[in-house]
Amino acid sequence: MTWHLALLAYGVVLAALLLGGVTIGAAMGIVGILGITLVAGTGLWSSLGDIVFNTTTSFTLVSVPLFVLMGEVILRSGLSKQFYAGVSGLLAPVPAALAHSNIVGCSIFAALCGSSVATALTIGTVALPEMRARGYADKLTLGTLTGGGCLGILIPPSIPMVVYGSMTNESVLDLFMAGVVPGLILAGLFMGYVLVRVAVTPGLAPEARPSVTARGLAVAFLNVLPVTALIGLIFSGMYWGFVTPTEAAAFGSALALVLGLTLGELRPPAMWTALSNTVVTTCIVMFITINAQFLSFAVVQSGIGRGVANAMVSSGLGPFVFFCLLYLMYLVLGMFLDGLSLMLLTVPILYPAMTALGFDGIWIGVVMIIFIELGALTPPMGLNLFAIQTISRQTPLGQIARAALPYAVIISLFSFVLYFLPDIALFLPRTMRGG
Repeated sequence: MTWHLALLAYGVVLAALLLGGVTIGAAMGIVGILGITLVAGTGLWSSLGDIVFNTTTSFTLVSVPLFVLMGEVILRSGLSKQFYAGVSGLLAPVPAALAHSNIVGCSIFAALCGSSVATALTIGTVALPEMRARGYADKLTLGTLTGGGCLGILIPPSIPMVVYGSMTNESVLDLFMAGVVPGLILAGLFMGYVLVRVAVTPGLAPEARPSVTARGLAVAFLNVLPVTALIGLIFSGMYWGFVTPTEAAAFGSALALVLGLTLGELRPPAMWTALSNTVVTTCIVMFITINAQFLSFAVVQSGIGRGVANAMVSSGLGPFVFFCLLYLMYLVLGMFLDGLSLMLLTVPILYPAMTALGFDGIWIGVVMIIFIELGALTPPMGLNLFAIQTISRQTPLGQIARAALPYAVIISLFSFVLYFLPDIALFLPRTMRGG
């Protein structure tokens, strides 16, 4: 079977399974096993056990449950509420202070949990009632929460970055460092948009601002300090080479436990909830990842990745045209698939083609993360939209999507800026390596 027919067959079977209601993880596994069987009969079935073993014992993927646990402990101990209150106090003099607090809070909390949905839910649970009580319009509030939540998979640690690195053998540490500057720039662009939007439409935010005192600023700083210190220690350890990302995850989890027990309200019931949620999240991620590895193995064995790469190079299609097509493809697929599944589904096919066209592997990872961020804001499958709707049940999904639209536009424009200025992402990892 040629790679053209294999690609067509895989696509048709996968689409049929998804339309039939099969979950994306199971669908990828079924297609992968069928693909392996078509290529080599049952001769390669013994390799499936090796794939499961190698995936579940991957040192890189060990960081996933550890980073999830770190975020869960910070959330369940009440330190996240304390942190948000501190950020709000420090930003009190700024117009629409709580809207900016959402974006800053999402940016920093993203460095603890590595999940867009968890980031949006955590900050939204605290922020939404407070902002409504103070007179902020929902169209402003909902947008900052859905848009800010996207930073959860760009600012490291990021679960999709860990998975991407394990699939492509790219350095997870380089991927983490490459996401820092783009994540901070996006956060700045979001805050700039909020300033302009409030200036043009003053009714979106209350005009009165709380009085700021030296004591209030000091208390706010102390509230922010534990979480920011935790993040600073993790990043400095990775940047200076003292710890690997997996070791940083273990160190961060241990330090989060100490903070939760001493400064927070981490009691046995809360700890049990944190552990339970960590197990559930890890099982979901690993189930999807293992099945995606089955599909990836089938793609390699059938020559699809190599065939697509050769076809792209020989077609004469320029890198920019390919980038535009890639953007449109992720925009459409992101409407129907969650970000992690979309990455696991497309990386085995697209990564060889993009590297053959001269794109840097680390840069590819950052761009793919930005593209799947966009999918988190696009209905009908936008997970951030559903996350915010779960804490604002009376709000129609369409209203939340309209509030998120400006942030989706900003993300789209920034992805093209990143194409023309790749050093935005590559500068930090290159500096870290001394290059």
